[in-house]
Formats: sequence, structure tokens, C-alpha cells
Amino acid sequence: MDDLAGHGARNAPKRAVVPGRRGKWVRSARVVVGAWAAAFYAVGAPGAEPARFPTVDRPVAPIISPAYSTEAERDRHGEAERVMNRLGVTRGMRVVDIGAGDGYYTVRLAQRLGHGATIYAEDVSRPYLDRLATRLTREGVTGVTLVHGTPADPRLPAQSVDLAILAHMYHEIEQPYEFLYRLHAALAPSGRVAIIDNDKDTREHGTPPVLLRCELAAIGYPQIDFFSLAPADGYLAVFARPEVLPRPEAIQPCRR
Repeated sequence: MDDLAGHGARNAPKRAVVPGRRGKWVRSARVVVGAWAAAFYAVGAPGAEPARFPTVDRPVAPIISPAYSTEAERDRHGEAERVMNRLGVTRGMRVVDIGAGDGYYTVRLAQRLGHGATIYAEDVSRPYLDRLATRLTREGVTGVTLVHGTPADPRLPAQSVDLAILAHMYHEIEQPYEFLYRLHAALAPSGRVAIIDNDKDTREHGTPPVLLRCELAAIGYPQIDFFSLAPADGYLAVFARPEVLPRPEAIQPCRR
């Protein structure tokens, strides 16, 4: 959802082919849908007590829509093109669109990455994923694995992605510290997290950049790039995968 949240357990997806019309740039590819088990897991040894993560000390915005603005308006300002160029998205890169919603970034990533791409589209809303599956089939977009996440875990396979894109939805993640902690395992060693958001209060569906840096730093993610998207809405902030994670009980939450 391009204005949503995302995110618990990491079993490999069962793959099923979704038939659909072929588009110009995906004639020989397939649309793939991932169905995930709904189990949660604890950090640590089997039988250990569930990890205790801090709660966020700020308002969490409600999920209100599977889309942010209109796709035509976003494209008029070149949002996705500029974001993908800044991130160096090229063929062979494995990418996840977290909070995919209606699939604004999912569809454009598929166009950019082409046949044989590894693309995950994750969302916490099953109805949103169902709608996205219908769209991908209708438009002939292929090579996408749909993942039903939870508010604390994106449920992605270990080291499965080089880049995670979170567009206009970070402020809606209910449990950001646990989510970022569990996202770490899904990133390749050189993986990055790219967050697109507006510089305003989380109650108003944005995240101030200072707050964003603080919350990512609490899990060990260093910021490596920051870019204004004007005339498109908001900013792009990019973070590197931490080499080492803190213990869940040692995470120091950011205070308002």
C-alpha cells in the first residue's frame, strides 16, 4: 500500500501461476503469487521467550487507502523514475515493495527490471493483495511474488532482497522497531532500505526526517543518502543494512 503498513515468520512461499494477458515488456514471463504460513517466531533458541521490543513513542497513522495520490499525478512529477534512478535500480537487482497497496512501485519496478526479475510485493492487507493480483494479471505484469506480512514482520525469505522500498507508509507501521529488526534478515549483506515519506507529523501521514533517522539508528541502520523529491511529494531517505543488530531488550526507543 502506498500509504500503509507492513509485516512475522519466514517460511519460503508456495508459488502458483496466475494466468494473465501478456504485455509488451513481459511476453514470456509469469505472474507469481506467494502464499505464506501465518506462524510467528521468537528471536533466539527454540523454546525461548518471545523477544521483547519497545513500543513506539509517537502516534501511528491509520491505514486509510491502498494508494497515495493518483498514479498519473505521481508520474507527472516523475516520482518513481527519479527514485529508481537515484537508487540505481537495474536488471538483476532483487527488490521488495513493502506496503505495496495498489502496486504503483511494483508495476514500475517490473517494467524497469524486466523478464526474470525478482520482485516481492508485500502488504498487511489481504484485500489489497487480492486487488493487486488482479491488476498484475490484467496488465500482464509478471515475475512478482505477493507476500502477506504482519504489523511486526514483512515475512520475506532470508537474504532475498537487495533493496526494500517503503513508499508513503512508514508512519503507519505499528511496531517499527520489531519490523526493522526482522527486515534485517531479508536483506542481502549489501542491502539497503529506501523510505519515501513527507516531512510532517506522523498523525498527518508523514515522518519528520530527524525522527526517521533516530528510529532506524535505534536498530543500527545508518543513513547513507537523503534526497528531496520536489516537485513530487516528500523525500527519499536511504539506509544501509546493519552488520550487527542490538538485542531486542537493549533497543532504545526515540522519545518525542
